[in-house]
Amino acid sequence: MSFLEQIKEADLFDFNRYCSCVTEQDIEATIQKENLTRFDFLNLLSPKALLFLETMAVKATSITRQYFGRTIGVYAPMYISDFCSNQCTYCGFNVKNSFKRKKLSIPEIEKEAQALSDTGIRQVLVLTGEAPEKTPLSYLVKAVEILKQYFASISLEIFPMDTEDYAALRQAGADSLTVFQEVYDRDIYQKVHLSGKKADYRYRLFTPDRGAAAGFRSITIGALFGLGDLVKEAFLSGIHAQFLEKKYPDVEILLSIPRMRKAKGGISPENILSDIRFVQFMLAWRLFMPKVGISISTRESPEFRDRLVSLGATKFSAGSRTDVGGYSSIGEENTAQFEISDNRSVEQVTAMIKQSGYQPVFKDWEII
Repeated sequence: MSFLEQIKEADLFDFNRYCSCVTEQDIEATIQKENLTRFDFLNLLSPKALLFLETMAVKATSITRQYFGRTIGVYAPMYISDFCSNQCTYCGFNVKNSFKRKKLSIPEIEKEAQALSDTGIRQVLVLTGEAPEKTPLSYLVKAVEILKQYFASISLEIFPMDTEDYAALRQAGADSLTVFQEVYDRDIYQKVHLSGKKADYRYRLFTPDRGAAAGFRSITIGALFGLGDLVKEAFLSGIHAQFLEKKYPDVEILLSIPRMRKAKGGISPENILSDIRFVQFMLAWRLFMPKVGISISTRESPEFRDRLVSLGATKFSAGSRTDVGGYSSIGEENTAQFEISDNRSVEQVTAMIKQSGYQPVFKDWEII
């Protein structure tokens, strides 16, 4: 069964009714288990599980230390273009938004790489808007070849591509892929993606599969919380990660839990994910999938991120800029894709990680 078929099954399932019937005894029994079923997972996502958050946290911390030790990977995003051909109602890069857009030249990419590398970052996430005509494969290959000189690990968050194009970027030196479905609910997906290639739900859904087939060692997925029903989106994100873990056992699968943030011209969240539900979902993911990586971005406040270090997170962004050329001040007039909440430097974030009793990891992989 493809994952699309599993989504269709979920569309017929009454999540609210199931969650309303979950009992405290169900949740207690779930927490005691070593291997959780999907219904166990849903038990932990239900509102009733908030009563057991401390117990879930203790077990999640133990599991995380068992598989990841006391380590937190540190990375930073680098935006090299904000041109986009999609009309996504929640994004600052929306094609309908009027602002001075920019694409870094190859020399400018090297300048940006040097500035970011000087902060100590060795794992970079390269981002573009989704405009293949502005950032074609040839441009991206050259960009990766330059970045390879400065960073041990290069991850891509760009427009979805065919397997052979991903393979070319893998050959150039990229090793990881990030692609968010944004919202798994198909009806909502069509409402918030009004035009452009991103409106193709099916093509986007199978992007992680194409990335795995191309040889990426690591793939990060997730939903943008604020668009769809919270429990359903958390559930589908989790079972999508589980599906990919089983189908591609040699690929490291990570989940991210971004919440909608203010963006130029963007809509407001339909469903607010509170801090306590954020923690609940993260803990449920850890208990359901002991080996999955969990990435926390600078969308979250410093105080909140500090509390997540010991609760199952495995990767933190640090010193982030979400505008093109932000590290070297090439793009001072540009619009950021969204507003960040944690403006601390790489040095400050790593100091916090150490003070929490964990070891920041800058380099755990390198292309030879």
